[in-house]
Amino acid sequence: MEFNKMEALLEKYFEGETSIAEENELKNYFSSSDAAPHLEQYKPLFGYFAEAKKENFEKIIPLIPKKQKVAWLSIAASIAVLLGAGTYVYFNTNEIKENNELGTYENPKEALEATQKALAMLSNNVNVGVEGIQYIQVYEVTKDKVFVE
Repeated sequence: MEFNKMEALLEKYFEGETSIAEENELKNYFSSSDAAPHLEQYKPLFGYFAEAKKENFEKIIPLIPKKQKVAWLSIAASIAVLLGAGTYVYFNTNEIKENNELGTYENPKEALEATQKALAMLSNNVNVGVEGIQYIQVYEVTKDKVFVE
């Protein structure tokens, strides 16, 4: 009778359906010497759990303080940012002065001519886009004639 109960408990154990009390009962059964001969193959499995409970990790882990690393890293990052900003300013000061003079006209007639030229170019590009839309409209009308719903 006891063997049948243990076999049923083993089956439940391998299906993952046992309670903690039932698992403790299995561990106690296999740690005793009166285990059934045909169930002896499971003895090392449950014996391992008892052995594993006795193991302890005794190695000392040295802890490295992170504050020192963070301090040096922040100082190095600050120096890198300052050097980068200084280099940018040093090499680009002439270009910034030259760019401020672009797009201004002293003579109103020259400004009017440049504006008219820019607007004419814009008008030509818009007209090209409108022509493309007309082709799409022709396509839509033809498609509606061919594919009547």
